[in-house]
Amino acid sequence: MADGMSGERTRPVHPLISRLGRTRLFYALAPHLLPACDRLAHRATRGHWMPSRLFLPTILLTTRHPHGHPHTTPVCAYPYPDGAWLVIASNFGRPRHPLWSENLLRHPPATVTSGGRNHPVTACLLTPEEVRAERPRILTALPVYDHYVARAANRPLRVFRLVPASAIRSSSVGRRRRSAP
Repeated sequence: MADGMSGERTRPVHPLISRLGRTRLFYALAPHLLPACDRLAHRATRGHWMPSRLFLPTILLTTRHPHGHPHTTPVCAYPYPDGAWLVIASNFGRPRHPLWSENLLRHPPATVTSGGRNHPVTACLLTPEEVRAERPRILTALPVYDHYVARAANRPLRVFRLVPASAIRSSSVGRRRRSAP
């Protein structure tokens, strides 16, 4: 299936990669190494490639801190045909929500960078019912989702739909931002 990311295709995740995502070593190292490697490769290739894309559909998401400073981080994403993205605030199953999800709750407008292009988006937090309906797409973007849910037992994993700003502008209704669970 085409993933909407500069002509790349979503690859089925090899079972070995899925198992690796559940290991203690991955849990200890990945939150520190993967985002840094992805940002470095992204800069070096002028936005055209990140190592994480070898295994999972990944975008760069730029949000705003409360004081207006940008915060850019790689996130796994499911691309919709309409230009929207589904992103999961798993934080590798750690106890705290990732900073980018806190930023989206405070300030829903953001920017997705994919395929060397920036796409203005607005974030909509999904309800638990919507998360259940989106489960197949969540598992496509993050096959270890259930493992991260169990690991982060003290917090629900936030799931957002990032809607292209052009779709929001052209819609007379739009969707309102929902508060955090």
